Amino acid sequence: MIILPAIDIIEGKAVRLEKGDYGKKTVYSADPADVALRFASAGAQYLHLVDLDGAKSGMTDNFDTVKKIISKSRMFTELGGGIRRLETVERYFDAGVSRVILGTAAVTDPDFLDRCLDLYGEKIAVGVDIKDGCVAIHGWTEVSDYTCDSFFEKMSKKGVKNIICTDISRDGMMEGANIAMYRDLSEKFSIDITASGGVCSISDISQLLEMDIYGAILGKALYTGALELSDVLRLCGEDVR
Repeated sequence: MIILPAIDIIEGKAVRLEKGDYGKKTVYSADPADVALRFASAGAQYLHLVDLDGAKSGMTDNFDTVKKIISKSRMFTELGGGIRRLETVERYFDAGVSRVILGTAAVTDPDFLDRCLDLYGEKIAVGVDIKDGCVAIHGWTEVSDYTCDSFFEKMSKKGVKNIICTDISRDGMMEGANIAMYRDLSEKFSIDITASGGVCSISDISQLLEMDIYGAILGKALYTGALELSDVLRLCGEDVR
């Protein structure tokens, strides 16, 4: 299982939200690139970035910050947030992003998703954000008609290889991951699933490891010190510096 420390960006700063609520924001650093460098120095090889401004606007609001993070950390970086045009996908790949995550666009514009998959294959992931059992869109501000299972089924048929699945009710709350949901999804679908939202303890990591899930995203637990990145990486068999 790979570990992806997370950096969520608003106005060029590293922040965390509670349950996706933009009104409940905590700023952890004015320089996200330094945060990424600390993760890399601890031995992390992967990074999860979200442009929260872009998630609402559909624009590349924090492009310069993203580019600086990649240049400074030199990590495998996946990025999501407001990516709804092919030009945006290409711009991020040109900037060094390793994997682009489509969220809202995967729900509202299936032709765009198909085009991206045709062009970039496994370099395209889909973000599935769950709110009250359904898939949320537009920066978690709206809920679609898709249930979690129905959307996973649709993505599977399209050939999507990687899904980042977030339980919004757990995100930023330090209440533990929705282990039952991830176990159910991993048993139903042959897709690489990355767990996101509420992963905050060694117990969470151990249970996700046991079900052989692809990856886990760590956010607030790292920023508050509830988890030490080196401990998690060691448990997952990654080299620790």
